Amino acid sequence: MGYRESYAAWQADPEGWWLRQAKAIDWDTVPTRALWSEKAPIYEWFKDGEVNTCWNAVDRHVEAGHGDRDAILYDSPVTETKSRITYAQLQDRVSRVAGGLAGRGIGIGDRVLIYMPMVPEAVIAMLACARIGAIHSVVFGGFASHELAVRIDDATPKAILSGSCGIEPGRIVDYEPLLNGALDEAQHSPDFCVIFQRAQSPSKLTPGRDLDWDDLEAADPVPCVPVSGDHPAYILYTSGTTGQPKGVVRPTGGHLVALDWTIEAIYGVKPGEVFWAASDVGWVVGHSYICYAPLIHGCTTVIFEGKPVGTPDAGTFWRVIQEYDVAVLFTAPTAFRAIKREDPKGELSGAYDLSSLRALFLAGERADPDTIEWAQKVLGVPVIDHWWQTETGYTIAGNPLGLGLLPVKIGSPAVPMPGYEVDILGEDGLPVPAGDLGSIAIKLPLPPGTLPTLWQAEERFRKSYLDQFPGYYETGDAGYVDEDGYLWIMARTDDVINVAGHRLSTGAMEEVLAGHPDVAECAVIGVADALKGQIPMGFLCLNAGCDRAEADVVADCVQRVRGTIGPVAAFKLALVVDRLPKTRSGKILRGTMASIADGRAFKMPATIDDPVILEELREALGRVGYPAAP
Repeated sequence: MGYRESYAAWQADPEGWWLRQAKAIDWDTVPTRALWSEKAPIYEWFKDGEVNTCWNAVDRHVEAGHGDRDAILYDSPVTETKSRITYAQLQDRVSRVAGGLAGRGIGIGDRVLIYMPMVPEAVIAMLACARIGAIHSVVFGGFASHELAVRIDDATPKAILSGSCGIEPGRIVDYEPLLNGALDEAQHSPDFCVIFQRAQSPSKLTPGRDLDWDDLEAADPVPCVPVSGDHPAYILYTSGTTGQPKGVVRPTGGHLVALDWTIEAIYGVKPGEVFWAASDVGWVVGHSYICYAPLIHGCTTVIFEGKPVGTPDAGTFWRVIQEYDVAVLFTAPTAFRAIKREDPKGELSGAYDLSSLRALFLAGERADPDTIEWAQKVLGVPVIDHWWQTETGYTIAGNPLGLGLLPVKIGSPAVPMPGYEVDILGEDGLPVPAGDLGSIAIKLPLPPGTLPTLWQAEERFRKSYLDQFPGYYETGDAGYVDEDGYLWIMARTDDVINVAGHRLSTGAMEEVLAGHPDVAECAVIGVADALKGQIPMGFLCLNAGCDRAEADVVADCVQRVRGTIGPVAAFKLALVVDRLPKTRSGKILRGTMASIADGRAFKMPATIDDPVILEELREALGRVGYPAAP
């Protein structure tokens, strides 16, 4: 069944469609119905079923005779370490860690905070929690003490599982002082902590509080414990730049059903094949497509502890694809922009056999046409943009490889997937005509596996997502739908700027700038202007080896935007910078950039990759007179 048939079948009978997908999951108690809407606009899925995530991700594959199949491929160029873990080995290790947790009082509904680097033990910890019905909350290893303390106080975990350190190119990040600082600041205290010791920088264990990971894993194995379909599998905190982070809740039953369907229908990957999501388990991509979806479907997943460049060079992705016969790669556009900047002609790819790769999927940032076209040329496979959020956990709009690719429109993530009915709404809450820019909203109910609420914050959930457009989930993104039903994501709602009364998308300007042959990466923000209210300002990172004068590139870019979008854009400010401030997942911090340019106070983003970049940005803005004097 192709995309259009699948979408039509879902529209005709949404509950029946999802119940059919649920048959791919092993249930201890099969749900009698799919949707529970008694508390609308708070919806629940599969809540009278009973199921265990770890059984579906690990044990059932061993029971089916696939214990010798690789479950995890660990590749760490920063430590020069590689290992393979089969499904049988994973079952043994997970069940022992689960036994160690259960033996220390962790059970159904208890929270366990995981603060670890990109090592197999992070995924083992997640699965061990799922095995005994505990609710895990993964926080980036190396997160600042204050941000970690905030999450400890909100989730109130009974245990914290931490690594001793994380390893970045050229430096070691010790977790011990960060964890201790967080526990000193937090009001809540866990019953105990478990430390996975790394040879590069072991931690000093705190007597009476800390256990060694090896002692935990030496416990006797325990079986899987069924939980109800609406039981939270995990809490994942979104990293807002202001206020309390939002704890996105993921219910167990819908999570299993949705991810098992997507890994083959959308990504086109079958059991036994290698799927690589080049991300981090601290992000939703790491939850959905490093840990859960590939393992639930019986695939092999790659855990990569490295960077797209510098570990050791811009060919590291190609090496991993060749070495492990990766069938599908999923990463952020910023990773490919980094590779393209270091190797503009893609010459390093010629040294590797990439014939196993069938497709590249991009998400997390807008995938500009120039990056997509470059990747298509280098890889020779479909490059597929798709769009989703931490809150949804999987694809809202995409081009489904497994159902048969639709015609590609570069710059669009294509069409809504089954489960999602997407509308573009004006400020009055009514749908706007095709081609008009507006707020992207999804009709309720959201499909299985999406957030039903926020952890212990239902009123905040309603206010953040439901109140603006009654009957809809507000995505916070702006865009439009074209005459063929393709969705175009142009910017976060906050990134739509108002230039003399004209609402303009910064994303459209970025597309134009990214098409310049000397521009490796770019960002556009709105800055205050006394006459027009706001005007756009562009930031340009140039390709390695660019020998043109910066002023000439800037002049070209100004003319490109004015020629493509028109004088209404009032685009005349652009400056060259070495790098852009980003989160650890590669999202450009445009809001922070705008605050600096306008001289406004801001909170240091918790997930910023390198705070030093903000000082570089201030210096660059100062050279062109920003922030302007009031």
